[in-house]
Amino acid sequence: MTNTSTDPKPEAAAVRPAGPYAWYVLTLLSLTYVLNFIDRQILAILIEPIKQEFGVSDTAMGFLSGFAFVFFYTFAGIPIARWADRGSRKFIITGALITWSAMTAACGLARNFAELALARVLVGVGEAGGSPPAHALIADYFPPRQRATALSLYAWGVYVGAALAFLAGGYLVQHYNWRVAFFVVGIPGVILAALVGLTIKEPPRGWSENRQADIEQVSLVETLRFLATRRAFIFVALASSVQSLSGYGVLTWGPSFLGRVHGMTWSEIGLHLGWTIGVAGCLGAFLGGRLADHFGARDKRWYMRLPAFQSFLGIPFVVGFTLLPDRNLALLCFIPFYALGAMYVGPMFSVVQGIAPLRMRTTASAILLFIANMIGLGLGPLTIGLLNDYVFSRHGPEAIRYSMLVVGILGGMASLLFWQASRTLNEELEQRK
Repeated sequence: MTNTSTDPKPEAAAVRPAGPYAWYVLTLLSLTYVLNFIDRQILAILIEPIKQEFGVSDTAMGFLSGFAFVFFYTFAGIPIARWADRGSRKFIITGALITWSAMTAACGLARNFAELALARVLVGVGEAGGSPPAHALIADYFPPRQRATALSLYAWGVYVGAALAFLAGGYLVQHYNWRVAFFVVGIPGVILAALVGLTIKEPPRGWSENRQADIEQVSLVETLRFLATRRAFIFVALASSVQSLSGYGVLTWGPSFLGRVHGMTWSEIGLHLGWTIGVAGCLGAFLGGRLADHFGARDKRWYMRLPAFQSFLGIPFVVGFTLLPDRNLALLCFIPFYALGAMYVGPMFSVVQGIAPLRMRTTASAILLFIANMIGLGLGPLTIGLLNDYVFSRHGPEAIRYSMLVVGILGGMASLLFWQASRTLNEELEQRK
């Protein structure tokens, strides 16, 4: 790998402030991420009707919600990211958006569980080309002092997308059927893909920091070796994985929990979870990024110290959400739980983009997502399904209450890992390879 130690550090370079066009790009990429999460999360509100039609178990639905999607999503993500580190990131995002949107619509045509699982696999392959190239584009448009905020705003796509998935899915499944829900949410992506491909400009790598990327390409082995020597990256990846395990598990099975335990209708579930996820998630993500940029300007360790506090504070609220017998109190606890759980996203991606050299940024983001999604998105929904069927099954419909409690509390362990990541963060952000 070419030595880039002569590159000026961000603090010493004349960084470029983000102008109006940078905010336009961020808006368009955020809308793409909204569709990404609508198409990814729509399945959560459709678990019960699909399970009934195909006659499968909670474990099977946990597999469909988790590993059927995430296995190919994560494995496809790294080669696509390698391509993006060499080629046009905006065209990769455009092609990925068309692919996952078409495959989401195809889910509505599935005649059996196997065909639905195959379509979800292809949704995952398409979505693998979405976030890592977008992270790198945002890093090139926004300088370090604004980057956590920008990436937090991008992360709003998770919460707006999940909110719309619940709102639209709850309405469509109650008034039409689960197949119509897949058709409706899959179509808009083709239109947005045209805007991304035609209006986003590809900036030079390192543009926001007035730095130039190496011409020589960096191999995947070199990237892995570099990241393996960065203690902060290792702990960020582990912490994000544990946090995701809790978040994806609770989010995926939340609609089923409210239906089975509290007897809510699909429209009620979509309405209550939808607005909570949208408002609390966006607020939490924004505050997480802004606070991290504010305190991180004085001491960069706060980029990881704040998520450590936030993860720990979420534990009592997930206990209340799962165990309180009154549904209104349970839903009230879900609001701070979800807001606190969203606060780590912007700082996490900002730290990884800061640690990685320019030619590694997309690949580093893909590796982070590989680890976090295999553990979080893969194991979170599946673990709850397994606990429902084999550990707490004697509790009947109440089994899901205790399964979600176990997985939700486990997410609090991310606090210790985020704190460990903060210990060497200042030194590793200063280093140049």
